[in-house]
Amino acid sequence: MPMPPYPVLCYEPNCGRPAVYKIAAEWSDGYTRELKPYGLTCADCLWKWYQRAVRSHQLLRLAPGEYVGELAIFRFERGKRDVELVRDRDLERQLAARSAQEALS
Repeated sequence: MPMPPYPVLCYEPNCGRPAVYKIAAEWSDGYTRELKPYGLTCADCLWKWYQRAVRSHQLLRLAPGEYVGELAIFRFERGKRDVELVRDRDLERQLAARSAQEALS
C-alpha cells in the first residue's frame, strides 16, 4: 500500500512552512555520487539556512578519495529525485553577493 503524501517542511524550528529550496553540494566517495544536503527551507528562512550551509561547507573535512562540489540552491519539489531538481544559479548569485556585501559592512 503506498504511503499517503506528507508535507516536507522547512528545517527551521517552529517555521512550519513547506520547503521550497534544497541547499546542497555534490558529494562523491569515488564510487557513489549524490547531493550532500545542508537544509530544506522556505523562502523566508533561506538566507539564514544559506549562511549556516556556507559555514558548514567551509568546515567540512573529507576522507581520502572524497569530493564535495560547490554549494548550490535547488528548487525543491516533493517526489522528485535529486537529479530532477532545478538548480537556481540566479538565486545563488544573489545570496553570494549579499554575503560579500555583509562581509564588507
